[in-house]
Amino acid sequence: MKKLKIGLLARIIIAIALGIGFGNVLPGGLVRVFVTFNGIFSEFLGFIIPLIILGLVTPAIADIGKEAGKMLVITTLVAYSATLFSGFLSYFTGVTFFPSMITPGAPIEQISEAHDISPFFTVAIPPVMNVMTSLILAFTLGLGIAHLESTALKNVCNDFKDIIVKTIQTVILPLLPIYIFGIFLNMTHSGQVYNILMVFIKIIGVIFLLHIFLLVFQYSMAALFVRRNPFKLLGRMMLPISRHWAHSHRQPPFR
Repeated sequence: MKKLKIGLLARIIIAIALGIGFGNVLPGGLVRVFVTFNGIFSEFLGFIIPLIILGLVTPAIADIGKEAGKMLVITTLVAYSATLFSGFLSYFTGVTFFPSMITPGAPIEQISEAHDISPFFTVAIPPVMNVMTSLILAFTLGLGIAHLESTALKNVCNDFKDIIVKTIQTVILPLLPIYIFGIFLNMTHSGQVYNILMVFIKIIGVIFLLHIFLLVFQYSMAALFVRRNPFKLLGRMMLPISRHWAHSHRQPPFR
């Protein structure tokens, strides 16, 4: 019998539905268990994010080779230009639409998570470094490794990348739906879920439309350089990975 696989997005949607469904049923003590888990998991996310940047960015820059310096400058300029454009567009969109969507009875602090139930205990997991430090360190190490003759440090970075990827696959992704479940369980138990969900739906709708616009804009700009139809390029990106892999690797098994 073929094992049913549920994607991450589907699991998050199920977690939201279950959190809302059980929020009015479970006792406060059990809800407090999930609030405690959410506090610990949130601390772990803050700890692991700089390490994710360091573990994934460093080998990526090192693999470019000795041309990493020039390519990195060009890539950084393009990336920061796109980031500034997206940031200003998001800011002015938020200033224009979000104040009318967030009612005075729903403070900003309540939109991210309810705080009426306190955890049994908290565990502080301070990050080794902040995000900007990890990003600069990743650039420095990546460029240095790309220009070294020795591969010892590169092998260490590749091993560290494997550890980070394994942590994401075995810890973060499986526990993320439980974290989302705990958030909506807490909000429902506190009686805040309806107002917050209404705000979420409106804001996410605007963000979704903004993402579509930015994707079409970015692919249209890229299509100018490669002289291709941007919508065909966007459609190819949206193909399932397995279908794209099978199409690009179609060859006889033996030669």
